[in-house]
Amino acid sequence: MMGAYYDLIVIGGGPAGYTAAAEGAKKGMKAALIERKAIGGTCLNEGCIPTKTLMHCTELYREVKAGEGIGLYAKELSCDMGKLQDYKEGVIGELQKGIGIMLKQNKVTVYEGTGQIVEVPEPGEDSGKIKVQVGDEVLEAGKVLISTGSVPMKLPIPGMDLEGVLDSTRMLSERTIPKSLLIIGGGVIGVEFATVYHALGCKVTIVEALDKILAGLDREISQSMKMQFKKMGIEVHTGARVKEIRKEEELCCTFVEKEQEISISCEKILVAAGRRADTSGLLGEGISLEMEKGRILVDETFKTSIPGIYAVGDVIGGIQLAHVAEAEAINTVCAMNGTASRMNLKLVPSCIYTSPEIASVGMTADEAKAAGIEAVSAKYLTSANGKSVLSGQERGFVKLVAEKSTGRLLGAQLFCARATDMISELSAAIAEEMTVQKLSGVIHPHPTFSEAIWEAARLTAEKTY
Repeated sequence: MMGAYYDLIVIGGGPAGYTAAAEGAKKGMKAALIERKAIGGTCLNEGCIPTKTLMHCTELYREVKAGEGIGLYAKELSCDMGKLQDYKEGVIGELQKGIGIMLKQNKVTVYEGTGQIVEVPEPGEDSGKIKVQVGDEVLEAGKVLISTGSVPMKLPIPGMDLEGVLDSTRMLSERTIPKSLLIIGGGVIGVEFATVYHALGCKVTIVEALDKILAGLDREISQSMKMQFKKMGIEVHTGARVKEIRKEEELCCTFVEKEQEISISCEKILVAAGRRADTSGLLGEGISLEMEKGRILVDETFKTSIPGIYAVGDVIGGIQLAHVAEAEAINTVCAMNGTASRMNLKLVPSCIYTSPEIASVGMTADEAKAAGIEAVSAKYLTSANGKSVLSGQERGFVKLVAEKSTGRLLGAQLFCARATDMISELSAAIAEEMTVQKLSGVIHPHPTFSEAIWEAARLTAEKTY
């Protein structure tokens, strides 16, 4: 059955998808959004929001348990994982409702089902209607944006299909607390789940194949997080290659670390080894897009190899973050309408919600050196920050990197309380090419966590010129 014509059809309703549909509608495009699961995509339903909801709740639980040190006593404190999951689902539902209202206000038509591209312009054509099937209906579009996201990666390890071996999506729905949990993967997903389940009293072990956890971050942050985990009682094995998982009385994971074979028994295993692009069911018979290792290839304006079809977010690989996908979506809609890009994709803040939090943006000192920039860096320890001390936060730091000759701020790495909120100030400062001298001249209120930025700017400024 032939359906309506749209200027823009977006396949995938995650942060990139619903942002693109709304942006297109605001620019006068008749827009439709197709989503086969639930509006909000991985971020809202199986990623950022549920994970951070659990982290907020478990951090509160941890703080209350530690209250005796400051004279606060809570009798018979316990955690009902079932009710915690109910709260998480309520948060998701509330945010889904808000997105739905936003799409309705922008007059975006929403279709439930799998969107499949079934007809495209002939080779050599610059334009032409594209047909997209959803259910029994075939829609027509001037332009299509693919934002189908990603799914958890499966590792070729014997025993991965055993009961109790979970990916991050299934782990987020667990309604009981295991006594012990082994996590394969020490990236962002792995360390965040480690933080949650340790706070709930679970014995946690991380097994990471690379030589450090959080391998993509500043080495000092990675080392600091490993030391913090050790202090907390979380066991971390790096440079460790998993050989197999088998079922004994409990699950047993065998891995090789420093040429030594080690086996650890545990109640549950979480496989947190990253995600891969999801293009399942996307293309009809005879239609193909240029791809590389499963991800869709695009140019600088996010055009694919087929005229009129664009792709953004996790499905094109690169930095798999919701705020990056949103920014790519906004710039793509600008390109579709012949207007200049609005979002700066060269400067991407990264946030990890451990305890302490981690956030970074711009260059590290090593990256500046590799780029041929003579840079200086300085670190302010938050053990001297009034708000950090009075609120009982773990020791951390704010580190800034600046060009020596000009004082221009190049990068920032934060390992401290509220790092994920404070990084935006530093992102803006880098984007506006602010110097650390100017940043140190901005009054920061006392007592606040953000005073650490001011202190770090002062220390860095002393090393410039």
